[in-house]
Amino acid sequence: MVFYFKARPDAGDYTIFMGLDKFENEELIKYGFPEDVWFHVDKMSSAHVYLRLHKGQGFDDISEGVLEDCAQLVKANSIQGNKVNNVDVVYTPWSNLKKTASMDVGQVGFHNSKMVRTIRVEKRVNEIINRLNKTKVERTPDLRAEREAVNAAERAERKQHLREKKKREDIERLEKERQADMRSYKGLMVTDKMTSNKDIASSNKSLQELEDDFM
Repeated sequence: MVFYFKARPDAGDYTIFMGLDKFENEELIKYGFPEDVWFHVDKMSSAHVYLRLHKGQGFDDISEGVLEDCAQLVKANSIQGNKVNNVDVVYTPWSNLKKTASMDVGQVGFHNSKMVRTIRVEKRVNEIINRLNKTKVERTPDLRAEREAVNAAERAERKQHLREKKKREDIERLEKERQADMRSYKGLMVTDKMTSNKDIASSNKSLQELEDDFM
């Protein structure tokens, strides 16, 4: 089971989601998207909350309002963190999550600690939590199938771009060849290099002699 929420409308169309338990968290870690940003209460047990950004965005593009929504949701879904003030929430791109065979189910580390940021949540804001809960939707998605579908779409897009690039290159090559042929033809047609019928007629050489000269 995965729970989906909508971030504040004035910030744009952003989806926030989290797993039901550590086993769902494991699936979310495994089949995340490059646009996903992971949130967790620092040094406490909490839900794994994800924000899905728009394609091409990075976690530098998260607005303060959406960041607050995610941080509040993480705090509210931490048994210990929900009871205290001044909680730190860490967040990082999904691609920075590190999973090794020695880790427990749902446990995760980081490839690069410099890609991890922290936001301080002073206290729970019920207005934010209530707004998010009104948008809550429960689904049981096939996360693997969703990831594979995205991979297939990305491969098709890359192939299309390569085809379009080759087509442009072929057109440019043909145009360069045409321009080169035109320059060559113009060089052959220079007046002082041409021989008119009158010039031939005034010459004492016969046609056979001209052909012999040519050869």
